[in-house]
Amino acid sequence: MKHKGIILAGGSGTRLYPITVGVSKQLLPIYNKPMIYYPLSVLMLAGIREIAIITAPEDRAQFERALGDGAQWGVSLTYIVQPRPEGLAQAYLLAEDFLAGAPSAMVLGDNLFFGHGLPELLKRADAQEGGTVFGYHVADPQRYGVLDFAPDRSVRAIVEKPADPPSNYAVTGLYFLDGSAPVRAAKIRPSARGELEIADLLNDYLRDGGLTVETMGRGYAWLDTGTHASLLDAGNFVRSLEERQGLQAGCPEEIAYAAGWIDLDALRARADAVAKSSYGAYLARLVREAEGRR
Repeated sequence: MKHKGIILAGGSGTRLYPITVGVSKQLLPIYNKPMIYYPLSVLMLAGIREIAIITAPEDRAQFERALGDGAQWGVSLTYIVQPRPEGLAQAYLLAEDFLAGAPSAMVLGDNLFFGHGLPELLKRADAQEGGTVFGYHVADPQRYGVLDFAPDRSVRAIVEKPADPPSNYAVTGLYFLDGSAPVRAAKIRPSARGELEIADLLNDYLRDGGLTVETMGRGYAWLDTGTHASLLDAGNFVRSLEERQGLQAGCPEEIAYAAGWIDLDALRARADAVAKSSYGAYLARLVREAEGRR
């Protein structure tokens, strides 16, 4: 069964106050695009076209205005309201009807992934049974769920925000899980901080021998944008890439056209809709290049 996608874009973004008082964190700009374009692009690169966006009640209209129903990119977007943020694993309970037994790929709405070979890595995870998560070497693992390795380098546990981290490998905000995720999530009890921890859900898979851990090497970038400094870092990272290469990162139109999900007329319409911006100029260049190949 084909994976469906989930983007968890709820929460109130209090660590970014006051800039998130009036707008969802996941709609803030990362250089020249809304933040949510980047996790959306990750799911699209994995070949996923049915995607649910989980939002806070007060933010749903903002997302619908910014993204619509996804048809402009050849995908289908469903909006699910999260009444209260109660942990990452809660997403599987909220999305249970949407998933209808299908496996899923969930990405956090404030995460950015980049790297040569990323589409192949995602498609490999898409083909796995059980669950797949990605480990990434970080300087500050105590902020994350951390991989605890056995002497043979197999993963024996995932430890949530440990004061004394067992390794420097954090679990990124991208999770490929099979259709049992909602049932497993329903068995989780809230942690001491009152949340349904994603680490508890992943450890449930791990105990059953059903969790694959892929490590992302030095050629990958994984950024989250939960603080003012990391938000600025992500914007500067994207700007540096795009200025140097002349290529866009996190461009849903380019991914959709390359995949054959939209035709040249649809790509041209998207370029015309944002024609006055540098992003529109990039899409117009893609149109010209495509016309030249005809």
